[in-house]
Amino acid sequence: MTKTIIAVVNQKGGVGKTTTAINVAAQLAGPKSSVLLVDLDPQGNATSGLGVAKEQAAKTTYDVLRGAATLASAVHESHVAQLFVLPANSNLAGAEVELVGQERREFALKDALEPANYDYIIIDCPPSLGLLTINGLTAASSVLIPVQAEYYALEGLSQLLNTIQAVRGSTNPQLELLGIALTMYDKRNSLSEQVQAEVKNYFGDKLLDTVIPRNVRLAEAPSYGKTIYEHDRWSKGARAYKALSKEVRDRAS
Repeated sequence: MTKTIIAVVNQKGGVGKTTTAINVAAQLAGPKSSVLLVDLDPQGNATSGLGVAKEQAAKTTYDVLRGAATLASAVHESHVAQLFVLPANSNLAGAEVELVGQERREFALKDALEPANYDYIIIDCPPSLGLLTINGLTAASSVLIPVQAEYYALEGLSQLLNTIQAVRGSTNPQLELLGIALTMYDKRNSLSEQVQAEVKNYFGDKLLDTVIPRNVRLAEAPSYGKTIYEHDRWSKGARAYKALSKEVRDRAS
């Protein structure tokens, strides 16, 4: 089965990366599409954001990367139809060190996902450019980068792009940049417009048309273990992620 594997990456924290991973994954899931959300972040926010008790998960991404558990044995069903999650918790922090001495260490996630039978796999990478993120980029077919509409938006992006280029040159020559998603956009603030223009100038058509607004309902949803569509399907955040997910689907196909 052909799988579309999208790594959601930004080494800068607080840019809406996990919120984007959860809500794009939930929107892609449906009667015709099964989706696996891989939580590759030791904070486990994508796991808890889908209502899975991360510290109670018997098997996690950590066990799968170490070869101590199969993917099928570690995957949980979420409360969203056709959306499944490979959970993570604080144990995953140890994998960064333990993988160093492992053969094919950059390919641990790619190898684990090989038997996966899903239409889409969304990988929520940690806010760093370490070995876990390299695993995510090596396993992915494309990269989605959420960028916050703020003054330091482009700071550090060159380092991320260099990392993507390095992965292309070594472990994953087919890796593509699917797009840049502007998050936390405030149309009342001229700075947001300036950042949008700057990102557009730098990335051209790689900047997705949909912007994700600053939205209280979006910020609340994870604390209830819900996607934005379950928490408030009519909110600005829900409408924006629905539109963004359509762009992601169209570009991925």
